[in-house]
Order: sequence, then C-alpha cells, then structure tokens
Amino acid sequence: MVVALLVSMAATVPAQENYLEVTASGSGQLSLSVATPQRLEGKDNPEVAQEIADVLAFDMTLSGLFQVAAKDLERGGIRPGEFSYAPWKSGGTKLVVKSGYSITGGDRLTLDLRLYDVLQEKVLTANRFSGSSRDVRRMAHAFADEILRAMTGQAGPFTGKIAFVSKRTGNKEIYLMDYDGRSVQQLTKNKSINLNPDFFPNGREIIYTTYKNRNPDLYRRELYTGAEAKVSTQRGLNVTAAVAPAGDRIALAMSKEGHSQIYVITPQGKQLTRLTNSSALEVSPAWSPDGKQLAFVSDRLGKPQIFVATDDGSTVRRLTTSGSYNVEPRWSPKGNLIAYCRQMGGGFQIFLVNRDGSGNTQITSEGSNEHPRWSPDGRFITFSSKRGGKESIYVMRADGTGQTKVSRNSGSDTHPVWSPR
Repeated sequence: MVVALLVSMAATVPAQENYLEVTASGSGQLSLSVATPQRLEGKDNPEVAQEIADVLAFDMTLSGLFQVAAKDLERGGIRPGEFSYAPWKSGGTKLVVKSGYSITGGDRLTLDLRLYDVLQEKVLTANRFSGSSRDVRRMAHAFADEILRAMTGQAGPFTGKIAFVSKRTGNKEIYLMDYDGRSVQQLTKNKSINLNPDFFPNGREIIYTTYKNRNPDLYRRELYTGAEAKVSTQRGLNVTAAVAPAGDRIALAMSKEGHSQIYVITPQGKQLTRLTNSSALEVSPAWSPDGKQLAFVSDRLGKPQIFVATDDGSTVRRLTTSGSYNVEPRWSPKGNLIAYCRQMGGGFQIFLVNRDGSGNTQITSEGSNEHPRWSPDGRFITFSSKRGGKESIYVMRADGTGQTKVSRNSGSDTHPVWSPR
C-alpha cells in the first residue's frame, strides 16, 4: 500500500556529534514515553490509536536506544504551546512522542506525529501522513524510521518487508510480511518447493528457486503484479541466488557441468562469469556492498568453510579459519562484517566475522539459528530459529541482543530476507 506523505516538517535535528549508536543495548538508554494518540477531528477510533502506540513502542524498544514507556503525565495537545513539559520532566522522561489522528470521509486517515526533547523543550522531528486507516501501521513505522534519523543521522528500517519461506499451507511457498510479522501475503501458490528469496535493489522484485517444473529453477517475480519470468533453468541446480547491489547481476550456484559451482549471470539469465572452477561443492554466494567481491561456501578443504573471491573469480581467499562447518555468509551493508552460521552441538549458531577474517563473535545461542540477513541500515539481522520444536522468523540487533520472534504462525517459517529501502 502507498502512503502519501503530505507534510514532512523538518524540525530542529540534533547535531551530528550528538548522534547515538543504535546497536548499543545496555546502559545509556534514553527514557522515551509514547503518549496516547489523540483524536484531532472526525470519528473516534480507539483501535487506530492503539495501533499507533503499539507500533512505536515495538520499534523503539527493538532499536535498543530507548527505555520505552506508554504513559500520559499530562493530557494537553500535541503541538508546541498546547501542553506542559513540566510533568514529563518531573517524571524523568527525556523524550516524548505526541501524536494525533483524524478519520474523515469514511476511511480517510491523517496522522500527525511529533518527537519532543523534553529537557530542551523543542521538536526534534515531526511528520504528517495521509492514507487509508488500513495504512496506520505503515505510517507509524515510517515515523519510527524518522525518530532514528533524528537521533542517529540515519533512518530506521521499520517500513521494510521480509520475504520468507513458509509451510503454513503444507507446501514451501514464498510469503511477504512487514518486518514485525504483520500484513502477511502469500506470493507463490504453485504447491511445490520454493526457496531462497532475494530482493532486487528496487524492492519491487524478488528472485527465488522453485521446483514447480521438477527442476530447481531460478525465477524472478514482481511483487505487486505477480508477473514472473524464468532466469535460469539449466539442468540441475540453480540455487542460493543473490542479486548484486546494483541489480545488474545475479550470483548463484549451478550444477550444469557436474558439481555445484558459483556463476554470475544477468537478470535475464545470460551467463557472464564462472566464478569458481574446482572439484569442490560451492554454494551460497553473497555480494559485498560495492559489488566487487563475493563471499561463498566451499568444501574444497574437506568441510564447508567461507571464502571470498573477486567478482571475476581471479582472486580467492579463505575467510573463516575457526569452526569445522561454516555456511550461509551475508555481508553487512557497511561492508565491515560478514554474518554466517556455524554448526555447533547438532544445530547452528550465528557468528559475525570481520571482512579480513578476524574477530569471530557468536551472537546467538538458544536453539538452532540459520539464514541471517541484514536490515538495509545494518542495525538489525533477521534469521530463522528452531526453538520450541518449530522454525520461526526472528529479528535482533546486530550485536545479538533484543532477539524477538516475529512469526505469527504455527507452521514452519524460514529463509527470511529484509527488503532494501
């Protein structure tokens, strides 16, 4: 759904030197209160007000920046001069979100949101959105993005979508949902096995592997029209595909010449480069943010490890040197880290490693955790986890804190990928 941005009021934004590091999870959190959204005009709708408050509290809590409370220390208006800062100050609140909504013409929703610095008594950022009342969660997520921009200099990823694989119909189909698990849409309905979705940079198309024609073929699909096109239907594997940051190339594993190797093709399926040429099995390519390198998995040393190659395959180096079974690499948007999975004790855990191979850090420990994928701003990671007997989609901060289940389904959900901006 498209939300029309009517007004974006660029209020005073903190100076760059006052920006905060979002991935920090413990001390240093700012107290932020989400005041109850007020009806400004039109009919009263407590459900809309509750949705606004719930979304903002969820997003801000996940960020790790804030100690969030939903409370009303005074019941004044939402604009400067319409309320008193004094009760918020005495209550220990540093920041407060004030918001109001208007529902007119049956289903026309206008939402006015403002973030205030209580101590300095000023607006930090403010926005007005307009659309259908069905868009209320997206509007609130959009303002949460702007709160992070005001506090850190970089917008949040909360309006993003997650594409994933689910067996909720009995077959492995591709679905799309808001990053917090709401507004689930089923994309494929071919009653077959569909795997490994990945987004094009425009966020309007995905690629995925499907067995609907009895061979693991690579397809591309427009999200909003449902139009599909074949990309790679070579005999054998056409799997673990990843779209380059510029959208002009796709890396994937193909077995057309025997065992699985990494190839680079165009979005139309024309072969450009055979990246690897070994007797090993090689899969799961992942692009660096500048598109000049690819991480991938190879068992050329006996067991799966992660390697990095230049985008023409001319230079290859080993990345992981600890752990005997390492898979599923994904480069961070800033290019400084690579997330991957290591087999441990019968399951998998997610690790981070520096791009030079140093500094391995384990960031999950509960259950078995796979398929790490970064949010477009690099602050968060979505992944699938088997906890309590079933696989579900989770999100967490990039340091492993704040692990939160977002799947709202009793079936198996796996292979998440966060949409670009």
